[in-house]
Amino acid sequence: MKKQLFKLTSTIALSLTCMLVWGQTAEAYIDPSVATYVIQAVAGIIIAAGAIVGIYWRKAKKKINKTLGVDENKNKEIESDDIIVKTEKTEDSGKA
Repeated sequence: MKKQLFKLTSTIALSLTCMLVWGQTAEAYIDPSVATYVIQAVAGIIIAAGAIVGIYWRKAKKKINKTLGVDENKNKEIESDDIIVKTEKTEDSGKA
C-alpha cells in the first residue's frame, strides 16, 4: 500500500514538474464578458452553498431539539383551516 501511494505521488510530482519546466505560455485575450460570467458562477456557488448550509442547519437543529426534548411549537398559535364565505342576499333577486 505504501509503495503504491509513493509511486502515485512521485508520478504526480514528476508530471507537475514537467508541465512547469516545459510548459508554453499562452498569449490570449480574455473577453470582458468572461469576468461577468465568472462573477455569476461564483455568486451561484455561494447561493447554492448557503442553501445547503441552511438545509443541514435546520436538520441538525431539529435533531438536537428532539434529543433534548424541546418543543419548537410550544408558544405558537395554530389557526384553523376553515374558510368562511359570507354572501348577501338581495330582496330583488327573483323579480324582473
